[in-house]
Amino acid sequence: MSAANQRVQIKGVKEGLVFVLDDSCPFPDLLEELALKLDGSHQQILTGPIVHVQIKLGARLASAQEKSRLKDVFARKGNLLVQSIESTPRAANNEPAEAPLRTMRCIVRSGQTIEHDGNLMIVGDVNPGGSIIASGDIYVLGSLRGLAHAGKDGDEAAIIAASHMRPTQLRIAGIISRPPDEWGVEEAHMEFAYVKDGRMEIDKINYLHRIRPDTA
Repeated sequence: MSAANQRVQIKGVKEGLVFVLDDSCPFPDLLEELALKLDGSHQQILTGPIVHVQIKLGARLASAQEKSRLKDVFARKGNLLVQSIESTPRAANNEPAEAPLRTMRCIVRSGQTIEHDGNLMIVGDVNPGGSIIASGDIYVLGSLRGLAHAGKDGDEAAIIAASHMRPTQLRIAGIISRPPDEWGVEEAHMEFAYVKDGRMEIDKINYLHRIRPDTA
């Protein structure tokens, strides 16, 4: 079976492994090929220390039962720990829907980099020397004192929000922030960074609706 026709593709990332599953084939066939790869052709590389696994379902909207069956397949390998199962459903106009939000409860320490395709929420602090990078928005429920880069693929509509905004550097798409001491913001409010007229701006989170009105 050629790579283009594989129903299960495995990619290595810094955090572990990403399993990209075909969203067009019948679910039982998908489970069968996944089991074959885990038990057969990829057995050697899937043994050893604990490996964190992300499962990407594409546009497939899996039920709770189907997600449970996926986890059961991985549970056969004691070193594979499923951290997330994500779908990216297509909108009615065939345009991609809003990127899913990944939530991580952790402290991002100096020298550590977390990267995600989509929106990313860190529940914890980002210490100086730590970096978080996302193709969508970034939310930090804690102190942001390291580097944050939102809209890494060029999305200037992305934002960066933090409970305590004191980063070493902010980036949105290709735009880099001014030094924090020039922001003139000293109040203890959750803030967010966004791009306006090609420049980085900082404001209180309660003003987010001005640039992101709720259209629901």
